[in-house]
Amino acid sequence: MPKVKTKSGAKKRFTLTGTGKVKRKHAFKSHILTKKTTKQKRALTHVTLVSSADMPRVKDMLNI
Repeated sequence: MPKVKTKSGAKKRFTLTGTGKVKRKHAFKSHILTKKTTKQKRALTHVTLVSSADMPRVKDMLNI
């Protein structure tokens, strides 16, 4: 049988923590930054965890 491949977009966007949770970056931080306030851009910098509702889908994409 062939090996199951990880979704290449998912492996670039998500990382695992030591306890098995999935970390992600915030959206809306890549372009059109001139009209966003400094406070808004600073808040989007921090890494957060994937919500529990999306966790099964993300883990399926990562083959965990």
